Amino acid sequence: MKRTYAKVIVDVPAQAVDRLYTYAVPTHMAVVAGVRVVVPFGPRTVTAIVRAVEADSEVAKVREIREVLDTEPIVSMQMFRLAEWIAREYACTMAVVLSTIVPRALKAIAQERLTVSDQARAWIEDPFSVHIDAFTEHEAHTAACIVRTVAAHEPMERSVLLAHQDVSHIVQLHAWVRRGIAAGWLVASMDTHDRVRVKKETIVVPLHDAAALSELAQQTRVRSPKQAAVLDVLAGAADGMPWRKRDIEGACPASSSALRALAHKGVVRLDVREVWRDPYDSVHVEASAPPLLTDDQRNAVQTISIAVQRHDPEVFLLHGVTGSGKTEVYLHAIEACMMSGREAILLIPEISLTPQMVRAFKARFGDRVAVLHSHLSPGEKYDEWRKIATRRVCIAIGARSAIFAPFLNVGLIIVDEEHESSYKQEDAPKYNARDVAIKRGELHSAPVVLGSATPSLETYARALRNARTHITMHERINNRCLPPVEVIDMRKELQQGNRSMFSRALKQSLHDTLQKKEQAMLFLNRRGYANFVLCRDCGYVPMCPHCDVTLTDHRVDRQLRCHYCGHHQPTIDVCPHCAGDRVRHFGSGTQQVEEQLRTLFPDVRALRMDVDTTSQKGAHERLLAQFRERKADVLIGTQMIAKGLDFPALTLVGVMSADTALRLPDFRAAEKTFQLLTQVAGRAGRHALEGHVIVQTYAPEHYSIAYAAKHDYDAFARTELAVRAELGYPPYRRIALVTVSGPDVADAMRTSEAFAYALREAIANTPHIALLGPVPSPIPKIKDRYRFQLLVKAPHDTAIAPMLKAVVAAHAEEAHKRDVQMHIDIDPHMLG
Repeated sequence: MKRTYAKVIVDVPAQAVDRLYTYAVPTHMAVVAGVRVVVPFGPRTVTAIVRAVEADSEVAKVREIREVLDTEPIVSMQMFRLAEWIAREYACTMAVVLSTIVPRALKAIAQERLTVSDQARAWIEDPFSVHIDAFTEHEAHTAACIVRTVAAHEPMERSVLLAHQDVSHIVQLHAWVRRGIAAGWLVASMDTHDRVRVKKETIVVPLHDAAALSELAQQTRVRSPKQAAVLDVLAGAADGMPWRKRDIEGACPASSSALRALAHKGVVRLDVREVWRDPYDSVHVEASAPPLLTDDQRNAVQTISIAVQRHDPEVFLLHGVTGSGKTEVYLHAIEACMMSGREAILLIPEISLTPQMVRAFKARFGDRVAVLHSHLSPGEKYDEWRKIATRRVCIAIGARSAIFAPFLNVGLIIVDEEHESSYKQEDAPKYNARDVAIKRGELHSAPVVLGSATPSLETYARALRNARTHITMHERINNRCLPPVEVIDMRKELQQGNRSMFSRALKQSLHDTLQKKEQAMLFLNRRGYANFVLCRDCGYVPMCPHCDVTLTDHRVDRQLRCHYCGHHQPTIDVCPHCAGDRVRHFGSGTQQVEEQLRTLFPDVRALRMDVDTTSQKGAHERLLAQFRERKADVLIGTQMIAKGLDFPALTLVGVMSADTALRLPDFRAAEKTFQLLTQVAGRAGRHALEGHVIVQTYAPEHYSIAYAAKHDYDAFARTELAVRAELGYPPYRRIALVTVSGPDVADAMRTSEAFAYALREAIANTPHIALLGPVPSPIPKIKDRYRFQLLVKAPHDTAIAPMLKAVVAAHAEEAHKRDVQMHIDIDPHMLG
């Protein structure tokens, strides 16, 4: 058989090795593009993904693949092309992109295992019977100790040996193990396996009827009481009914040996079957019939369905006000996609929205839905991914990583709340799932629907250029009105003697809402209790020792916490600098809102949803279920409650501070403020009960707040687009952010200046590109690393990613010597 050669992408994220490597395929191996393999790479053994298999090699001397980990490809050709586009577009390596596409559960673990050679086994009995090396007496006993330990546990992982108590007394144990492998009395081999494996369970199948089992139980009760106990359990059920082994062990004091003995006698059969881990197995969902559509919904479904049938990779903006029924449009469009024999992907921005969306889709489509998000266990993620890969399902729902669901025949991609910044990944690869969705739709000839009541200005500007793809839904279901918004000027509240964080109007509205047994939502996009703590005697403010930020007070556990690096320390009542006791808390967070709400209304049933209360698995669904079931009167939370949620009894929404994001050094500050206010206001009055929204602010005259109060997206967009055009920001220009960081401020600054000089030379002959900086980042130090940044503005038709990538590569070696890192962020959502 003629030898073939595989071109692979090694799982090493370094820029220096970002290319294809050629390996020979042993004749006994079956290797195809898309499978994982184990290969030697320098002195190491690493995993790699096969990009192509060829008949010839351009490289004269090649090494062989050591192991194939998959029988079927885990990366398709379309996914390879998508990965290559992401690597180009976002200036990163293919290894980094593939590590995002392939779930962590499929990241192979390579472990070195040790066994004892045949000639060294004699040492177990007599350390002096074999002399491989010129050992002293002490060295011979040391070698024999190692050999005995390995032989007792072989094959033994090297890491286990190094930590084993029987050899813990040996000095330079690492060197001894290397010496043993080199001399041949220890044999090393690599074992590679997935981090998560298929879950299996044992099923006990009775091979006799109940009467025969009862008789056997009586015959064995004295001689084998454990076997008799198992037989009693089996005899008490219907004839031939299979049992899970763990259920039998829970019902009687049976041991595995008793079951094995009964199987050996032919009384039962032990079958092993695969168990699919289902994160929503315990959630009961009743099937639902689709409701009658409104005219707007019907027009939207028809437009999208035609594109699905024509395999037209059109990008639609589904621009519907809050409560207009966009979810029902998604359901109907996906049904049309399924009827055409193709698969659909639905992206949602917040994990908090997952339970509600999953319920809606499982009610309509049953078990044809898979769910992918970060709060699943590794085993659940693995099984949900395999359900998609093996075509057991045809719909994938999840956060941004669900865009990489391993479907082969995608017919429709929907991005709900497409404006959300959570679709932008902050770690490499710094992709935007919305833009990746558009590219994947192009590769699969599938339409993409971008849904939002407050679309991003980039998406809105694109839709304005092509009216055919701009689908609008101006009315709420059943012609319900959008809730009136009352803007409260907190400056006047203060002037009139109200120092509370609750305006008089909000207090009265809360009182009325609770009296009517309706529900309210209080929104503040800042967790914790207070922004910072200050001593009013000496001015001391507790700062994070690792970041240039103040510590946030968390009253629940009396800790001061850094929201950037996780550092925490006990809160203070007495100043550690001057011993003064006039320590005060400034600013407010969700914990303080909850505390003051309970002070105003002692009998209120309140729930709080933020990162602190939703860190445990299932917390989102549990809290939302309590609110949905009317077990709470008020829901307090951050942005995770601001969008997509639908509660029939929710009539009052209170925005505690509309100014949280408005004054940040971010050109998107006004847009984010408008979007958040509009979205959270849209939670009120979505059903029969009328809603009311109260927005508290110190800047009621700002256009983002004024237009949000009027629910006037078009007017806001016109105003903000004019500002963007004047300043040269998206959607009129593309931007890229380069962040340089290092443990030494001087090294980081010098590297950023050298990078800026080289980049200015590189763009000298390219028109209309602007470079701003380097300047210190808005937060100059995070996690003990000093940060500088450069901002690049360029026309849309300029390929800025390859240019930036080349300049970074030219400085990489010198930067590495000083532990300086350079990160490129194309189309950043945060400037700093």
